[in-house]
Amino acid sequence: MSEPGLVSLLIPAVGGQGGGVLSEWIVEAAALDGYRVHGTSIPGVAQRTGSTTYYVELVTDREASDDPAFSLYPVPGALDVLLAPEFLEVGRMIEAGFVSPARTTVVCSTHRLYTIHEKTATGRGIYPRERLDALARATARRLVAFDALSLARELGTEVNAVLLGALAGSGALPVGVQAFRKAIESRGVQVAANLKGFDLGLETAKTSGTAVAGSAPIGRDTTVVASSANEGVFSSNLKGLPDSIRAVVEHALARLVDYQDAAYARRYLARLRRFTASERVGAVVARHLATWMMYEDAIRVAQAKTRAARFARIRSETRAGDAVIEVTDYLKPDLDEIWGILPHRLVAPFARWAERRWPHGRPTLGQHVRTTTVSGYLRVWLLARLRVLRPVSWRAHLEQGRIDRWLETVARAAGWDEGLACEVAQLARLVKGYGDVRRRLVALFDTGLALALSAGEAESRLRAGFAVSTALTERFRTLVLEGPEGEASAAALAAEASARLAAGDLQGIRPLVTTVT
Repeated sequence: MSEPGLVSLLIPAVGGQGGGVLSEWIVEAAALDGYRVHGTSIPGVAQRTGSTTYYVELVTDREASDDPAFSLYPVPGALDVLLAPEFLEVGRMIEAGFVSPARTTVVCSTHRLYTIHEKTATGRGIYPRERLDALARATARRLVAFDALSLARELGTEVNAVLLGALAGSGALPVGVQAFRKAIESRGVQVAANLKGFDLGLETAKTSGTAVAGSAPIGRDTTVVASSANEGVFSSNLKGLPDSIRAVVEHALARLVDYQDAAYARRYLARLRRFTASERVGAVVARHLATWMMYEDAIRVAQAKTRAARFARIRSETRAGDAVIEVTDYLKPDLDEIWGILPHRLVAPFARWAERRWPHGRPTLGQHVRTTTVSGYLRVWLLARLRVLRPVSWRAHLEQGRIDRWLETVARAAGWDEGLACEVAQLARLVKGYGDVRRRLVALFDTGLALALSAGEAESRLRAGFAVSTALTERFRTLVLEGPEGEASAAALAAEASARLAAGDLQGIRPLVTTVT
């Protein structure tokens, strides 16, 4: 435990956020201000499975003559300051017991850099921001939290400089503001930009209190398409829609037009129309139908990679200024993705042959394309222009056919029971991913759709409600979204339930659902 007269500070760093430089600034500033200070680092593992942490201890009495006993490691419950460059790191340190409501000041950025687990989860694996917010407020003695990444990007500076200013502004350390500035200047690297970030963090910490500002997650390129341009075109279709459905539809239409064209967006509206009588079912269908109709293919990838906004963002993030930048895209499409953009009638025989020849995975074609060269850009740009062929492509034939079967099953279930229809509609969440992953999940989707239909038909004949089929469909979906192990359990559940349905033992399915929940 930290001795009296010592202040302890922990930085749980994320790769690329400058945690090492941040800790060096703090140690240098304390020394310049006349304090005895010690800093150490604890190496972790890459890819966010265990981040490197930096630990600093500072003697608050400048006149103390006794040599202090510095610790190399933080002690749970005895931490004075937690300085976190990313919001999930706050939760991780709280879970480890370092943060104390009676002692710890938490200074952090609220932006998120998703972990490998969050990115690879079959279902929604993102840790809820609201829980992190509530946890931080309940556990910290004082909380200074804001989106340091957004502020840093706006000013062309770094997150660690902004957080250093926030630390100075919080008053959690006895080090003077000028000492922090001198520490930045002493390194002689990007001094002007870092001082600008420091001043911004300093002012933000003094005015933000304990407010936790929301921020957008860091992810792939997205292009925001204004919906106002399409309001006149589709205004007649939006009249009379319930608010919950209309909100989704307005958001989806502009993106569907960007993905394909206005006719494609009207097809979405036509498909959705028969489900709008039930607001509960319609809202679920509206969301998942829009997502599915904008499935990712090679054409969509090419569209994203050739947008001017993408190159502008890269230039901004790298701070290249007027310098020449070079962007190399690493692509590895498999055979299905290559001929998936070609006309269905042309490639159907080859696609069926490839499915028989390589049932467990298609060969891939790796390539490196420099999209900042004329030839490389034209290759990808011409691929994006194949959008006009998408409606007659092999991939569209498969996706649109499966969408129609899903919608027919939802409509059938809606005639029986609203709850069952919602669960069938939610099965569309299983259709995601690329290559082998998508093929595996699509097969499970087909299994779940057939299972829901069989169970619903069995219960409809008994006229005793649809509790079993609804619970069975929900359980199947939940298992699949748990990941590979859950997929195996879902397949076993479907096999056992189908066998009991075939034997006419509908009630025998109930234990399969209730004993595992």
